[in-house]
Amino acid sequence: MTQERVLVIGLDPARIHGWDPEPIQAAMARGRARFDDHNLEADWCLVALDDDPEGTIMRALTRADYGCVVVGGGIRKHEPLLELFETVVNLVHRHAPDAAIAFNSDPEDCADAALRWLRRPGGTG
Repeated sequence: MTQERVLVIGLDPARIHGWDPEPIQAAMARGRARFDDHNLEADWCLVALDDDPEGTIMRALTRADYGCVVVGGGIRKHEPLLELFETVVNLVHRHAPDAAIAFNSDPEDCADAALRWLRRPGGTG
């Protein structure tokens, strides 16, 4: 398994109705650059709530072997999405059972969230 490969799962800010995606997209670009700073490979799975998010996530989880899966706050923190959050955790458990699961605080600290698990003594990496 490639321990240094990370999957980030989150909501696609361009597909959330009623708000400006640009600030989140800019923060995500800064967050992606942090993976490069740490020599980590990162794949991003951005989902739309109205377009089979579970299927999209399952396909992303099975595309590669991941050392860590980071679940974004947009899915995790918004109470109406509790069922989706539970589904995401169970999909990771089922389709990437060897991957650590991490949670970010914002789009810029996804690499830091992954590194807490990838490079810790006795961790996955």
